[in-house]
Amino acid sequence: MNNFLSLFLLVFLSCGSASSIHSEKEINTSAEVNRAEQQGMLLGKVERKDLEEEPYASWFNQGYEDYKPGEEAVETIEDNISDYKIKVIFGTWCPDSRREVPKIFKLLDEADYDMDDLSLIAVDRRKSTPDNLEEGLNVKRVPTVIFYKNGEEVNRFVEYPQESLEEDIAKIVSEEEYTNPYAK
Repeated sequence: MNNFLSLFLLVFLSCGSASSIHSEKEINTSAEVNRAEQQGMLLGKVERKDLEEEPYASWFNQGYEDYKPGEEAVETIEDNISDYKIKVIFGTWCPDSRREVPKIFKLLDEADYDMDDLSLIAVDRRKSTPDNLEEGLNVKRVPTVIFYKNGEEVNRFVEYPQESLEEDIAKIVSEEEYTNPYAK
């Protein structure tokens, strides 16, 4: 029984494992912003300013300030990222999201990315939102960062870097070989 309880807690508390239907469709980014707080988590489409306010600011601002991305990778990203729209699906409850999302913002800021091309979707532990914004995105772990070029998904970063966040994203936007740790 103790092993079952331990396994249950591990699965429940992890930032992964939830199924959703796979589709390449785009979410309508002009849809009305839907934010809901449930047990201390943001849900739905959110904005950076939401993360810069308490209770999220304590981890977001610290993670942003502490991150120092490599200059060479930032240059590669800056040279290649303007053709991409990005969706970040994350959970404010998830340690992996709390670690990576502030870094993503710092990296995009340093690469002069047009933040109008960035969408943030906050999910619950089941990787869902009240308005089903995650539908068709095949999100099983968070954070998931999906890169679109000409309306098509090119690649995605999932949960943790293979090398470093900046190296992984530099590979994605320069269309080098990159496979996230969960790709089949």
